[in-house]
Amino acid sequence: MSDTYRYAAIVEYNGACFHGWQKQKHHNEPTIQAALEAAISKVANHPVEIACAGRTDAGVHATRQVIHFDTTSKRSDYGWLMGVNTNTPANVSLQWIGQVAPEFHARYKAQARCYRYLINNAPYRQALQYDQLTWWRYPLDAGRMHQAAQSLLGQHDFSSFRAKDCQAKTPVKTMHRIQVRQWGSLILLELEASAFLYHMVRNIVGVLLPIGEGHQPIEWMAEVLEAKSRLAAGVTAPGDGLHFVGVRYPQQFDIPSQPFGPLLLEPVLALSAS
Repeated sequence: MSDTYRYAAIVEYNGACFHGWQKQKHHNEPTIQAALEAAISKVANHPVEIACAGRTDAGVHATRQVIHFDTTSKRSDYGWLMGVNTNTPANVSLQWIGQVAPEFHARYKAQARCYRYLINNAPYRQALQYDQLTWWRYPLDAGRMHQAAQSLLGQHDFSSFRAKDCQAKTPVKTMHRIQVRQWGSLILLELEASAFLYHMVRNIVGVLLPIGEGHQPIEWMAEVLEAKSRLAAGVTAPGDGLHFVGVRYPQQFDIPSQPFGPLLLEPVLALSAS
């Protein structure tokens, strides 16, 4: 009987080109899971199933999605990386791969997940990166948005930000960090939580946008949270600007966690920190 090895990998993808993460049983729409499983299976020379840290919706991107899979094939890390990337579409790419302990699980061992939401707050829509930033033409006050977002810190029932199709067992999650920053017309919302409900980030943004416009008071965010009802919240913001950018695991698994990305944003953050 052959030995079985468990591998973890970090994946980047442009979600605009796919019908979400999850493989579809009865449909032909392309998904990220299906593309990755086909490529990994080809390199492994046997069928492979993968698990991910967090399933993303249609149109949502990732810079640091984490997956794991089991295989009886032995390849070098470089062999896996180059082999898989040769067989995936151009909009899906492994950024790192390595063998991990058998008890590692991409989803169940995750301690926290991080998202970034990018807004182009310019009068005219962008032609470049049009599917990776959400265009919002009305002027936004990032300071008001940041202040309002702080009421989400800590452990709460996030039912007000939960889509009706959410399958999570509980709406109670812990928000570790949330901040809104601005550079020119670029606004960045960064959130780190124990886990996220279906459409949770996009529904949070849907509340922050009218606050940023000045059409709702800063206190509205806390009122929406307290209501514990989706009916109390605003619209669901577009998925274009949403990026799944990181997962935090116990240090023993040695899964790389930096940088968050997207790639073109990192120089901006580095300059602002200096």
